[in-house]
Amino acid sequence: MKPYLKKLMNREHLTVTEMKEAANYCFTTDVTETEIAGFLTALQIKGETADEITGLVEVIRAKSSYQTSPIQDAMDNCGTGGDGSNSFNISTTSAFVIAGAGVTVAKHGNRSISSKTGSADVLEHLGVSLSFSNEHVSEMLAENKIAFLFAPHVHEALRPFSVVRKHLGLPTIFNAIGPLTNPIELDTQLIGVYRKDLLPIIAEAAKKLGRRRAVIVNGAGSMDEASLAGDNHLIILEDGKLTETTIHPETVGLSIYPNESIRGGDAKENAEILKSVLNGIPGPYLDTVLLNAGLGLFTNGKAKSPQEGIELARESIQSGAALERLQHLVAYSKKIPSGVY
Repeated sequence: MKPYLKKLMNREHLTVTEMKEAANYCFTTDVTETEIAGFLTALQIKGETADEITGLVEVIRAKSSYQTSPIQDAMDNCGTGGDGSNSFNISTTSAFVIAGAGVTVAKHGNRSISSKTGSADVLEHLGVSLSFSNEHVSEMLAENKIAFLFAPHVHEALRPFSVVRKHLGLPTIFNAIGPLTNPIELDTQLIGVYRKDLLPIIAEAAKKLGRRRAVIVNGAGSMDEASLAGDNHLIILEDGKLTETTIHPETVGLSIYPNESIRGGDAKENAEILKSVLNGIPGPYLDTVLLNAGLGLFTNGKAKSPQEGIELARESIQSGAALERLQHLVAYSKKIPSGVY
């Protein structure tokens, strides 16, 4: 570990290969918690690069037991978290809308980190299992167009890192890479980031990791979701090229709302908000999901523009298809053993 620590302390970047070597060492029995803590801290102080993110993500994904064959057009819409907005579960709600529109969504997520309620917390309250096996995930993706992959369950090898991160209590590279570590071989991906400076870094990493198409968004007010509060900054990855753009709610036919209007609560409250959106109740919660689901459908290529994506998202909700995806996932969850995570 020392050669890598010395480079980082000298503010020198690691190559993809060097990062993979260092990360793999962190999974051995020879490594100490002190070495892992030093490694993560040095990376954070220097600032992560696309190569370093790519190397770490490739190692993490290789360590997951959830190895599947490529699923045609599979996508995820998980954000990094960390924006401190205490919003409701936007990407989780949007995932059911995207799936209801016919796109396969391998939804990757965790319990609460920066908000009151994480995706796992609200889904667990709704009756969705956090213990899906590889076979369960494959079956749900095939017949329901959506499955949930609970990060600690699909990345059990990361527990040593989790312990160190908990002891550190400080942001690390893991706060940026969560969405990219989805073990399913994704074709497309919508990624929300809470730091605008991460946009080009995550976009370049997504390119290196082989995403055919991706949209990385930093929402108005530094949200890790698209926001109705103003301009949202995007980088679009397509055909190996990165293009910067912005999207404002009014340009796609949606009203402006402050971010305070979409705050959530505990798992019970957020579950009620999620169901209200899938039942088409008008208001800022619904419009926020329409914007984010619309961007997801645009990212996947189901829609040719965000505006068309929003209309497809609206149809997914109004037809009841989005709600059916949730109901099917809950019903399936009742048939399988529950684990404790």
